[in-house]
Amino acid sequence: MVCVVARTPALRAGLRAMLNNIQSIEVIYELSSLAEFDAYNASTEILVLAPGAGSNADIRDVLDASPALAVLMLVEKDPSSTEITLDLSGRAWGILSLDATSEELETAFHALNAGLLVGTPELISPLMRDIATNLDEQIVDPLTDRELQVLQLLAQGLANKQIASQLGISEHTVKFHVSGIYTKLGATNRTEAVRLGVRNGLILL
Repeated sequence: MVCVVARTPALRAGLRAMLNNIQSIEVIYELSSLAEFDAYNASTEILVLAPGAGSNADIRDVLDASPALAVLMLVEKDPSSTEITLDLSGRAWGILSLDATSEELETAFHALNAGLLVGTPELISPLMRDIATNLDEQIVDPLTDRELQVLQLLAQGLANKQIASQLGISEHTVKFHVSGIYTKLGATNRTEAVRLGVRNGLILL
């Protein structure tokens, strides 16, 4: 169940037409602003926000009231220039260009339904830095940049030997980093480490 929030009728119509072509996606509501959202949040699973849908404060109020709601933000330019500063940890969310193709949108919705994060690196990285700041308060010993790389590759299903080849390090070093990841996340195996990484916003799709 999808709710589209876009300021202009033309933009709402365009998004509705594109989303209706994606199998398993049902647009149940279209709103001109987040101020209208309260009456619909019980049946909405994914909230699609176009530029101008609302301020950060508006978005934060909606998210605080709906902790299970997944969010897909569509932006015209780099999020740092649009001053998006939100605590999105602990929920499925994504960020794509307003010019995203139907295929990109379909991939994003599948990821959100699976509880994952999705977005192009140039768009998602600034927001991930905000999440990392919040995460530092939850994890006493944050993951290093190399451990984050290894965790990302673990999420892709790569074996230690494949990770070593991709990162240009030894398999022994990979095992060392995997052990560090387990310790810091409180995981006992790869599956649990990946699950905790996704939940804490450490893994990008």
